Formats: sequence, structure tokens, C-alpha cells
Amino acid sequence: MTDINGFCEPRFGAVRDTLAALLEKGDVGASAAVHLDGEPVVDIWGGYVDADRTAFWERDTLTAVNSTTKNMTALCALILADRGLLDLAAPVAAYWPEFAAAGKEGVLVRHVLSHTAGLPDLSGPTVVEELYDWERVTSGLAAQAPEWEPGTAAGYHALTFGFLVGELVRRVTGRGTGEFFAQEVAGPLGADFHIGLPEEQDHRVSPLIPPPASTAEYAAVAPTGPDGARRQHTGPTVRVKDVNSTAWRRARIPAVNGFGNARSVALVQSVLANRGTVGGVRVLSPGGCEPAWQEVFSGEDRVLGTPMSWTAGFGKFGNAFGWGGWGGSLVVSDPDSRMTVAYVMNRMIDRERQEDDRGMELVMAAYSGLS
Repeated sequence: MTDINGFCEPRFGAVRDTLAALLEKGDVGASAAVHLDGEPVVDIWGGYVDADRTAFWERDTLTAVNSTTKNMTALCALILADRGLLDLAAPVAAYWPEFAAAGKEGVLVRHVLSHTAGLPDLSGPTVVEELYDWERVTSGLAAQAPEWEPGTAAGYHALTFGFLVGELVRRVTGRGTGEFFAQEVAGPLGADFHIGLPEEQDHRVSPLIPPPASTAEYAAVAPTGPDGARRQHTGPTVRVKDVNSTAWRRARIPAVNGFGNARSVALVQSVLANRGTVGGVRVLSPGGCEPAWQEVFSGEDRVLGTPMSWTAGFGKFGNAFGWGGWGGSLVVSDPDSRMTVAYVMNRMIDRERQEDDRGMELVMAAYSGLS
């Protein structure tokens, strides 16, 4: 059995066993964490930081979590809403006047957070490097027409989510999402999570490893729908080698360029499962957490090609909510159980070639510890 480091309360031993089994089956390096009632009950890791398995995954290893970052960016918006600085029912244009162009005057803040704004694609940028120009991307979104009547349909806003929410954060606070998150969330909680990574943290990063039989050219693509067709989209194609680049780490792409480990992901998101307070630090009021699990839309997601329930910033799955990232990372919170479970790894899986149940296996193992 693969060596697993860290601590795990005995009743959650199934989480440790599951992570060990995943590392035996093909994961290279990974971490898992569980927070219950705002306290860590599992914080474990194992494996290696590189595909050649020459260096161990350490306690403070970081890696790119891709769209698991959306959970963090959404939390920033909920904090502003809780403080009365951002009204989820207000038009986006109330904070960002230029956004009212091209028929978007009726787009509400909650539409942006729930993937129902009608802006799932970027019509301007065609290569990844253009994503690094914040002003160009957000100006393009402000001028862009919605693909459907906002609020009437959902379509996963893979990249645009972060620019839209991030520009709202900037307009309200004068700070970028990464800066706001660092000062208002990560700093007070002592969470080792970064939206965009400072240079001094580079030495701790484990690069993402492409799925088996793939190379660093492996790219994120839209999933196929029930009819087997793949939705056509505009915008740049993101490859593993882009996510592993220095430029990506320094960029402002708050939908997808977060860096952390399971400990930091679980710590931050446990705020929402524990009525706004973790470790004696209050981030939100109890009522301020509720939009995270209150359904805004339920139905077929036009981009994902599957039925989805979206809240203000999160996917909703029964009584739980959260979201995962390209390749396999995941965080799930359950406000009824006051539990948050996170999984962060470096070995990606191509879900079109094989099932990827790794994160959910760990979630189910955590639930077994509650009984």
C-alpha cells in the first residue's frame, strides 16, 4: 500500500484507504482533506510531484486546480453581497455600466454567478496569451451579445465566469480577485490557496500530468452532448502545457488559475458549510452562506449537455454543493452535515476515455465516517 502522510481521525479511515488505493491504481501525487464543523478531521497526502516519481508530494505541495478555482471566486462575490456591497438581484450594469451594451441591460449578478448570463464563450481571444490581457477580455465581454435571453437557460461559463465575476469584484472594491481573495479570505484563514501564483511560490508547484496516453498538448474541450455532438465554441483552447506555464501562473484568470492543495481548498470552502465561521474567523454571516446552496437554475446545461442545478456560484447536488476542475480536482460541501471534502491531484484523467470517480470516491468515504 502507498504511504499516506498527514493525519486522519480514526472514524474517517476510509478516506485514507481510498486515497492510498487511488495512488496504487494510477494517481501520481494527490491530497485529500475533510473539514467537519469547521475543524480539520482529515489532512492527508501521498505520492510524487513528477511523472517520473523522483520527488515526493510534500505537505505544502501546490498544484493547479483549474475550475475548482470557481468556488473561491464565487465566495468573493458572496462576501461582497453579505457586506451589502453587491446585490445579487441587481443588474450587472449597475456596477459595470459598459456591460449594458448589446442587449445585456437585463443581465443580473445572479445570472453571472449561475452560468445563465448567456455568455459562455469569449468571442475575441483566439489564443491563450490573449487571456492575460484583463482589460481587453472584459471590454470584449461588455460589448458581446448574449447567446440566449439571460436567466432563461444555463450554459457553463468555463472561462468567462471568472472575468465576469472578477470585474464585478474589481468595480466594487478596486481590487483584482486574487488580491481580494488573498486579503479577505486566505490571509485571515491562513489558507494556502492562490488565485494566480506569486513567483516566490513556484518552487512548491507540482505540474499537472496529462492523462495516460496523452501529451502536454492535451486540451480542454467541450463535452459531447446526449446526441454525441460536441458544442462548437469560440475562444482559445487551453492545453496542459499552458496551465503549467509561468505566464499562466502570473495571469488573472479567476475561473481557472487557482493553486492550492486539498487542505487549503477544504479550509476555505468549509466557511460555507459551517455558517460562515472557521477556526474562530468569521468570513460570512450565516445568512450570507445561503446563496451557495439556494438553487437559481435547474435544467439542461447547454454547454455541459447534461441536467444541472446551479446556485449563486456553485453546482448543486442534492443537499451538497461545490465544483471540480479539469482533470479531476473537486470540492463538495454539505451544509446539513457541516462537512467539506476536497481532493487535489496532479495526474489528470480524460473523462472521454475513462470514468473519473476519484473525487466522489473520497466524498463517499467521508460520508461513511459520519454514520
